[in-house]
Order: sequence, then C-alpha cells, then structure tokens
Amino acid sequence: MKELQYLNKYFVKYKYSFLIGIITTIVAQIFSLFTPKLISKSFKAIEDFSKQTSVDSSIIQKELIHNILLIIATTIIAGFLTFLMRQTLIVMSRHIEFDLKNEVFRQYENLSQNFYKQNRTGDLMNRISEDVGKVRMYVGPAVMYTINTFIRFAIVIVYMYNVSPRLTLYSLLPLPILSYAIFKLSSEINTRSTIFQQYLSKVSSFTQEVFSGIRVIKAYSLENQYQNNLVDLSEESKTKSLHLAKVQSLFGPLMLALIGVSNLVVIYFGGMMYINGSIKSIGTIAEFILYINMLTWPVASLGWVSSMVQEAEASQKRINEFLKIQPDIQNNQPEHSNIEGSIEFKDVSFVYDDTLIRALDHISFSIKKGETLAILGKTGSGKSSILSLISRLYDATEGEILVDGKAISQVNLYDLRNSIGIVPQDAFLFSDSIKNNIKFGKETASDEEVQEAAKKAVVHANIMGFNKEYETVLGERGITISGGQKQRVSIARAIIKNAPILLLDDCLSAVDTETEEAILNNLLTFCKDKTTIIVSHRVSSAKNADQIIILDEGKIIQQGSHNQLINEKGYYAELYLKQLSEKELS
Repeated sequence: MKELQYLNKYFVKYKYSFLIGIITTIVAQIFSLFTPKLISKSFKAIEDFSKQTSVDSSIIQKELIHNILLIIATTIIAGFLTFLMRQTLIVMSRHIEFDLKNEVFRQYENLSQNFYKQNRTGDLMNRISEDVGKVRMYVGPAVMYTINTFIRFAIVIVYMYNVSPRLTLYSLLPLPILSYAIFKLSSEINTRSTIFQQYLSKVSSFTQEVFSGIRVIKAYSLENQYQNNLVDLSEESKTKSLHLAKVQSLFGPLMLALIGVSNLVVIYFGGMMYINGSIKSIGTIAEFILYINMLTWPVASLGWVSSMVQEAEASQKRINEFLKIQPDIQNNQPEHSNIEGSIEFKDVSFVYDDTLIRALDHISFSIKKGETLAILGKTGSGKSSILSLISRLYDATEGEILVDGKAISQVNLYDLRNSIGIVPQDAFLFSDSIKNNIKFGKETASDEEVQEAAKKAVVHANIMGFNKEYETVLGERGITISGGQKQRVSIARAIIKNAPILLLDDCLSAVDTETEEAILNNLLTFCKDKTTIIVSHRVSSAKNADQIIILDEGKIIQQGSHNQLINEKGYYAELYLKQLSEKELS
C-alpha cells in the first residue's frame, strides 16, 4: 500500500465528496437492515398466531401487510441512498482519474529529451491509459466496496450480537479462513499483475512502432515477419494474463463456499438452539440467514477489492517511477525574462548522456540581435546540437551560453522558448487541418495571417491546390503531403509566431533550389529585426548571413563573414570543400 499513499492528496482534495459518500453509505446500510428485523417480526407473529387459535386472522393479516409495506419502503430508500453513494464515490474516482492523467501528462511534458530517448512511446501511453485506469478502479469501486463492506459488517454484527451472541459467533467462524486465503492470494496477484502490465507495455510499444513505420515495413515486404513477432509477443502477454486470471478466479468460488458454510452453520446451530430453548422464535434463524446473505456480496467483494488494490498498487508503482523523475532541465528563474535576441557561446562543449558522443568541442561565437548566423557542416558535425542548446532542450556540459548577456540557465525557461520560433530538421505536423498546424505557432492568428505566413514560406499555392485548401486535414505526422511541403508548412508555423529568435534546422533540404531561393529572399525581409540561425549543409543557404561558421566533428574549423571565408575559386573553406561535392558548392 506504500505506493498508493501517493493518491492520498486526491482524497484530501475531494474530501467533501468522500465524506458525503461515507455518510450516505452508513445511512443506506441502516435502512437495508430493517428488512431482516421486519421478516423476523413477521415470522414471530405467524408463530404466535399458530399457537393462539382464538386470535382473529385479520389482525395478523394487517400486521403482515404493514411489515411488507415497511420492507418495500425501506428497500426503496436503501436503494436510492446506494445510488447516491455510487454517484458520489464513483464520480469522485473519475475526477481523480482526470487529475492523475493530467499530472502524468504534465510530467511527460516537463521531462527532457534524454527521457524520451530511453523510454518507448507505447510504454508511456500504457502508463497514462491502462495504469491510470487500474488506479481509478482503486480510488472508485475498491474504496467504495471497502467502505461498504466495513460499515455493513460493523452494523450487521452489532445487530446479530444483540439478537444472539452465541449464534453470531458460530455464523462468523468461517471468516478467519477467508482472511487467511485473501492474505495468501494477494501477494501472488501483486506479482503476476506487475508482470502482466510490463508485457502489456511491450505489446503497446511494438504495435506503436509498427503503425508509425508501416511504410518501411511494406516497402521491405516484412509484414509476415512482424505479424509473427506480434503473435509471439501476444502469446507471452496472454500467458501472463491467464496466470493472473487463474489466481483471481479462486476468490469468487471460495467466498461463495464460505458463505454457504456459514448458512449451514446458522441452520444447524440455530435449529439446535431453538429446540433447547436458547432461541425463542424460529424467525431469529430466518433473520440470521438474511444477515449472513447480506454479508455475501461484501465478503465476496473482498477478493475482488483485494485484486483491484494489488493491480492498482502495481500500476501506481509504474506511474510513480516517472512522477518521481526530476527533469534534467529546470526553470531556475521564476521571474519574467524579456528576451531581445543576442546569443553568445563561450567555450561550450556538449556530450550526449545516452551515447557519450562529444557533439560539440569548445565552441565559441556570438550573434547580436537582428543578425543572421549560418552554421554549415556535414552530417553529424554538431549543427543541430547548437540549436538544441539554445532552446535548452539540453544543458551544456562545459562552458557558458549567454542570452542577452545572462547565463541561459538564469533566463526564465518558458519565456526563452516562447521567444524562439524553430523549424526542426524532422518537420513534425499534427493530424489536423493545415490551418491549425500553422496556427500552432500563434493560436489567435487570423486567416489572413495564416495565409501571409504560408506565402512567405512559398507553400500557399500548394495549399490552394488541395480540395479543402487550408481546411485540408493531414494524416498522422503529415503523411499525406510531400516532404518539401511539410518543411514549408513548418516554416510558416515558425514565421507566424513572429518570435525575436528564429532557428532553422536544415529545413530546406527537401525543396528545390528555386523554391529555396524564394524562401530565403522572403526570410531576408522578415528577419531584419530578428536573430536568425540557419543550419544547413548547403552553402547557398548561407549567402545572406552576417556570419558563417563551419563545423567538423564538433569543432569550428572556419568562422567569419561570407567575404572572409570565400576563396579564389568561389568556395568556402578548403576542409569543407573535401566534404561536399562540387555540384553542391557551385
């Protein structure tokens, strides 16, 4: 139960609903206990009538009708209160589920890039869906039935004891056996539930990867192989599920058997006590049988509740593993930061934690507000790593990065990222309309602003060629449009944000030279007052830059303006010439 203590804050948050649910449960149980008393009273009246032949039958008839009406009335009231109990406690559990999912999602948003490199998407989805669903069963049905069981036990046993302490003792004899059985089975359920959830995550992760990479799988004709892999994984998951189900299935029959034994005990010992005169009325035996049967569902539910608690604990343990992770990137400045756009790298080095690759090695440069910096280099030279450090997706391993003269770690993280318009190397588009994908950069943008941004990104004409134009809904990750169109929509999204810093990470690689020229000319005007960094392996992207740096293996091998770096052949840097073809450089 240690892991489930994390949820106590939600019970405190919804304490009024919780208390109302408990009070309603108590009142409902009190009303439900009128029925055995009234039935016992009716039996006694019939018994007395049978012994006194001179009594008018109409009197006993009226008493029976009166008792029946009371039974109906109290049953209806108890049923209505039970409905209110469910409405209160189950609705509370839905609110807790909502809050917990939001908490997990916020944690996912705050965690760094390293976290997502080390964890698979399917597993993350399983924890926020399946695991949170298991936890909801604990804070809802499990808690409700536990409260209901304890309250009913407390009230029923008091009633039974007042009627006959001795018969109460006999009828409750099987319960210690029940408690021992629950204790033995609970630990096994916990172990098997944890294993099953782990295999469920494996299945989710595998299928998510297959769906995302279905084009590659089809292109290589590997459908049968992946189908077989999924069958093997599903078989393992099914086996673990059946192992869990076998243990859980023992509870129901065991509970019912023990309740049946309790009924037999009541009938035997109650009958013997009636014969020897310890019990005055046969109605007492009927009353006890009803009490025992009233305990049937609460006792039977103990096994189900125990199972739910064990599964919830296993799921909450998996959730807590992520909730307890402290994000690598922390917002160290709660105060608002006004970002103008000047950036300086001072002897910066960066090593990726997961691969230990030294992406940057003692990099130094500065760029003033409104200037444009072009970063050139071959694949893997560290270009994108510089942009990641500016966005604080990672923190530098060594050295210092300054934004407007302040250490980047002392700038408000959210203000920093809000001040950056970025076009990543891998253009990601959401499964939404083209208009909404562009408005992702500025939700309040008008249709005119959206179209203007698209025109600057030279994608307006393509969009107008679609049947639904800007309302065209894209497939997952923008799969329904070409790579060049995805890049240009991403550029439009960054343009419409109109941020003081613009980062372009090789975002023109999928467009032709004519379109690239048009986009660069539009950006030249748009970026006059913005700090712009263009990452590319094409020299043509750097021709309008105020500064150019050329990277190789994480080091700056050439740095300066266009005129300073160009040689007599019209090429940049002798080392860079060896890495790029003459066709690319011309």
